[in-house]
Amino acid sequence: MPLLCFILLIFAGSFVAGLLGALTGLGGGVVLIPLLTLAFHVDMRYAIGASLISVIATSSGAAAAYVREGYSNVRIGMFLEVATTLGAVLGAYLATRAPTRALAMIFGVVLIYSAWLSRSKMEEDAAAVVENPWSDRLGMSAAYPDGAHGGHTSYKVDRIPAGFATMFGAGVLSGLLGIGSGAVKVLAMDKIMRIPFKVSTTTSNFMIGVTAAASAGIYLARGYVNPGLAFPVMLGVLAGSLLGAKILVHSRVSLLRTIFAVVIAVLGIEMIVNGWLGKV
Repeated sequence: MPLLCFILLIFAGSFVAGLLGALTGLGGGVVLIPLLTLAFHVDMRYAIGASLISVIATSSGAAAAYVREGYSNVRIGMFLEVATTLGAVLGAYLATRAPTRALAMIFGVVLIYSAWLSRSKMEEDAAAVVENPWSDRLGMSAAYPDGAHGGHTSYKVDRIPAGFATMFGAGVLSGLLGIGSGAVKVLAMDKIMRIPFKVSTTTSNFMIGVTAAASAGIYLARGYVNPGLAFPVMLGVLAGSLLGAKILVHSRVSLLRTIFAVVIAVLGIEMIVNGWLGKV
């Protein structure tokens, strides 16, 4: 394949990954890593290195727009980032010593479980009625723009210690798999902490860049970040994330949940099968 054609294909795939990452809070890595390993036969560790760089780009591109629009909760993001950063350093250390087949299968299991959790039913207004005094004491209570009603919807945060512990696990997965752990972060905030879905996805986008940066340094030091691969990936993801940020404001939550579940379930099955067959 000609080099220019290869770069354009990588850019196009990364654009789609960035678009989905911004819409769902996944960070794009869940699409990028299967794309690079299965379609372009890139070694999984180099794919993870490029993904981590792209995750930082996604966060930079989409998070600024979400903060400006009033969707991201910066205080929640900074509080939970303490846990995810510690976990990311541990995960990156473990990833450089684990076989790629094992990484692929762990990746697939995490994605399928995340897809199943994301489709479980929950009241959309549960976050608005929950009462937790620590939500106010830590300054996490806030409101986000509600396009359907033309105003703002208030919410509080529940089960903060459980959410913090889950975020440590999300950080480990980020460093281990290079996905920014957006799937786990969104589910932790949405299902455990009862934060509205749009706030969960936008705050996840705000957080994933810091988490990825914590583990990207380890991959860079070990030579798993290839600039020739990371550069078109980063540009594509950044362009896609900026478009996704504009689309999300006017999207329905139910549609976002469906996209979230379908994409990561399909990719999860592919990664398990190919890891089991030793094709990654």
